[in-house]
Amino acid sequence: MPAAEPSSRKIRVLVVDDIIETRENVRKLLYFEDDIEIVGTASNGREGVELVAKLLPDIVLMDINMPGMDGIAASEAIAAQNVNAQVIMMSVQGEADYLRRSMLAGAREFLIKPFSGEELATSIRRVYQLSAARRAAAPIAPQPTSASAPSPPPPPRGGQVIAIFGSKGGCGASTLAVNLAVALREDTKERVAIMDANFEFGDIGVLLNLPNNRTIADLAGPKLEIDEEIVNASMAGHGSGIKALLAPPRPEMAELITAEHCKTIIEILPKMFDYVIVDLWRSFQEQTVTLLDAANQILLVSTSDIPAIKNAKLFFELTDALKYPPEKTCFILNKEDGRSGIGPRDIEASIKHPVRLTLPKDERTTLLALNRGTPFFMIQRKVPLSQAVLLLARSLQHQETRQASVPASAAPPQPPQKTGWLRRK
Repeated sequence: MPAAEPSSRKIRVLVVDDIIETRENVRKLLYFEDDIEIVGTASNGREGVELVAKLLPDIVLMDINMPGMDGIAASEAIAAQNVNAQVIMMSVQGEADYLRRSMLAGAREFLIKPFSGEELATSIRRVYQLSAARRAAAPIAPQPTSASAPSPPPPPRGGQVIAIFGSKGGCGASTLAVNLAVALREDTKERVAIMDANFEFGDIGVLLNLPNNRTIADLAGPKLEIDEEIVNASMAGHGSGIKALLAPPRPEMAELITAEHCKTIIEILPKMFDYVIVDLWRSFQEQTVTLLDAANQILLVSTSDIPAIKNAKLFFELTDALKYPPEKTCFILNKEDGRSGIGPRDIEASIKHPVRLTLPKDERTTLLALNRGTPFFMIQRKVPLSQAVLLLARSLQHQETRQASVPASAAPPQPPQKTGWLRRK
């Protein structure tokens, strides 16, 4: 059998740590990784910054606590050099403040000592791959064209953004989100994405049984220019054919995702996908309002208990304050079995909005899907619950067709600028 062809060039790594035993331990952990090589070591931050300019590594493994110039200051200095070196911060301390300061300084990953060789190698490869995607997506300077050159074609029509908001915890909004995404993919064969916008405790990764080594945290950072290639590299693929932009792997990383990040991401995703499902957290923080603003359709998911109905009513009051047209929000009654004593007509009378769809309660189906990490639409397509989700998916397709048929002159006027706590920047 012929020998395997050599792989592409190795990932060049610089290790910066004031403890010699740590530097040697990292060298041992990476010794058998054929695609990674250590090109140098430094014993303090200042020396590390100098070696980055000299050796041009792909990855810098940086200790956070060092005498003189610490890892935070060294990371900022490396970022100011405008080189392609990506920093992975190392620390024995995992406090949220260390993590936040590291990411704001330009670090792309945060490893807590002690770590395994597998954890280290995986982090290095992932950060390197994301960096390669950013370099590949770097804009190319436009070439001069003659005056007679044809104008570029108009951009394609963007995909539909569907935001899902649960009126309270346990109403099944996230479960509906993943199954609706799968149903749209199977029924339309079009491109479907799901975005987990519960940045602290998102469940989309668990419901789809996806590892959290690619998340929206990869798009955080004040100096990162987000584009389609970078977003795509930060998404995880699922066996159903959908792609997922998962929540950060740790709750303290949620604060790294700003409203400006959300605005940029939700402008890019519809250019890449025909349907974008956004699973929202139950809040009206600026990030959430930014995503609600961008949605073509909001699905408000509730159950028939009093607290959920009360919160649904408050939600409609807030969307009225945001000047959303009534048809933008679709009220869905989930887990309905007729035993609560509160029927859809009673709910409509209370919240002054129609119940557009009722999803039957099916604990056996949902629990089986949850334990398997597989959406129930994939494993029990014929049960009434799956058929109700399919009905919802098809109604959203018809909604998109109706919106596309409205002439531009008939488009509703833009809502006025909000003030106070509802104001968008």
